[in-house]
Amino acid sequence: MKNGTTKGEVKRGIPRTEIKSPIHISKLSIRRIAILLTFGLISALSIQELHGIEELTGGFLIASLLLFILYKDIMRYKPAYAKKFSMLLLLGLMLVCTLFIGKFFSYLFYSLSKGIGFISMEGAVFGMPLPAGAMLVALLFDFHTAITFSFIVSILTGLWLHDAAYTIYVFVGSLVAAFSVIRCKKRSALILGGLYVIAANIFTATIISLFGGELFTAKILPSLIFAVVSGISVSAIVSLLLPFLEYSFKVTTDISLLELLDLNQPLMRNLMIAAPGTYHHSVIVGNLAESAAEAVGVNPLLARVSAYYHDIGKIKMPDYFVENYTGPMSKHDGLTPHMSSMIIMSHVKEGVEIVKQYKLPQPIIDIIQEHHGTSLITYFYQKAKDQETDVLPAEADYRYPGPKPQTRVAALVMMADEVEAASRVLTEPTPSRITSLVDKIINRIFLEGQLDECELTLKDILEVKRRFSYILTGIFHRRVEYPGFDFTKDEGLNKEPAKAHKGKPTEDKKASKESSPSARAPQI
Repeated sequence: MKNGTTKGEVKRGIPRTEIKSPIHISKLSIRRIAILLTFGLISALSIQELHGIEELTGGFLIASLLLFILYKDIMRYKPAYAKKFSMLLLLGLMLVCTLFIGKFFSYLFYSLSKGIGFISMEGAVFGMPLPAGAMLVALLFDFHTAITFSFIVSILTGLWLHDAAYTIYVFVGSLVAAFSVIRCKKRSALILGGLYVIAANIFTATIISLFGGELFTAKILPSLIFAVVSGISVSAIVSLLLPFLEYSFKVTTDISLLELLDLNQPLMRNLMIAAPGTYHHSVIVGNLAESAAEAVGVNPLLARVSAYYHDIGKIKMPDYFVENYTGPMSKHDGLTPHMSSMIIMSHVKEGVEIVKQYKLPQPIIDIIQEHHGTSLITYFYQKAKDQETDVLPAEADYRYPGPKPQTRVAALVMMADEVEAASRVLTEPTPSRITSLVDKIINRIFLEGQLDECELTLKDILEVKRRFSYILTGIFHRRVEYPGFDFTKDEGLNKEPAKAHKGKPTEDKKASKESSPSARAPQI
């Protein structure tokens, strides 16, 4: 049972932290309302041309109403953002900064047009890089929030310029900017996003000019030139601000996640050198988790990256884990079951400390803490029970401290870790045996209640089983014999190693049970 959780809440799988007292709810609501009104006032000031009290009051009410719509949309589709004060603050800042950036570039381009001597200075409004805000929201939040954000920015800009046609221009450009970075994995993709914005701006500016009867006037050329400048400015602004916002508000994007997969990362290099077996295990777990994440509709890149680092704590004492075992005897042979279980469990705490030292994103830290949940280290617990003692060992001493997986990605990493480790003990990994193993492992995890606090459905679990079985069947595929070679006979240099390992399969199997995650799995 988690600290601070009542029995009734555990049975329903509801953490106590999610049940707020009336006082807490009141304070939280007041903070949210304060944020909404503050940014509503700032937005009203940013779009005012006349600073009369009536205009300011009207602008404040309109901006607050639009922000309220944005807030309700977040509460309906992404309530996790509303629970984080920093995310609400970031979204509000991005809204007002987008408007201020628009005003700054509007003034700049008007001055530039006047200096160059364009006949029509009205075309300068097409150069405002307002789609940059929607692109940043799509990268830092999600595409759905970016759509609502684009809607609000376009309406406020149309009110500011008193031009309904320009509202369409901003909305289309912002939507295209958000669409262009949905699958963004590299910072160079931001340049391509700017090119898409340029194309959308030119197309929309042409249609607006046609609608206004100005397509064949002197206004169209500067309008199209500034439409191109707007797309270029969007790429430049997003490339400049994205790293700063990621670091300041501790937001993890796919771009920063992809950088963590680089094998030149110090942690990955240390894992390969100090614990090569754990590295290989983590790579396969990453393949399993990524495939399952695609099937259930969560971030596959986060699943792969967190799987790569989920056992990073094993680099502290790699020889105590079977995948890195090279000696003739197990390191656990001279230890008590309780001491062995403490060493096995310590890799979670060590992993959290290591990734915090290297400043990895918080979602990865959370998954490292949760990927074993509160599961029992069955082998050492049973070994302690079999010892001739009058008092049974406390089960809590052989359980991971948790918490249980709080997200679907953490649950996928847990299941992939268990399944991959258990698959190593299959003597003849046929497709039917692999499918049976996957079913038994995942069913056990489900029945133990390890998935109670995440949002995985039974349909999701069925898809996960299918993906795991498919990938493991591919990994353990059969090969045809090489002509002219007989690997069943021990000849030459292979003869002595065969003698050295002769008669010791039981010991190796024992070591496997002791220090791998499959020790918690049922015997298959």
